[in-house]
Amino acid sequence: MRRRSVGRRVVRVAATTAVVAGTAGAVSHHQQQKYANKEAAAQQEFDAAYQQGAADAQQQALPPEQYAPPPAPAAGPDLTAQLQQLAQLHDSGILTDEEFASAKQKLLAG
Repeated sequence: MRRRSVGRRVVRVAATTAVVAGTAGAVSHHQQQKYANKEAAAQQEFDAAYQQGAADAQQQALPPEQYAPPPAPAAGPDLTAQLQQLAQLHDSGILTDEEFASAKQKLLAG
């Protein structure tokens, strides 16, 4: 009689384990599907927003013949005054030779 009781316990434990494992697998699958659906919806929203932004940008774009040329740099007494200020700073020792040369290049370039 004792053997039957032990055998039934083993069967009961095995059945319980199978039910728990099956439930865990089903829940896991459900969660994976849920996250995949959320990710797909987010990607669709992103794609739609991107396409709308591209369409808006295309509508607002100017044709090449309407581009305005960049303004010409003002080279007059202002540039001369800035160079003189740099020279004074360099002569007084505030700027090193390298700093003076770099600042002068920036002024003359742009």
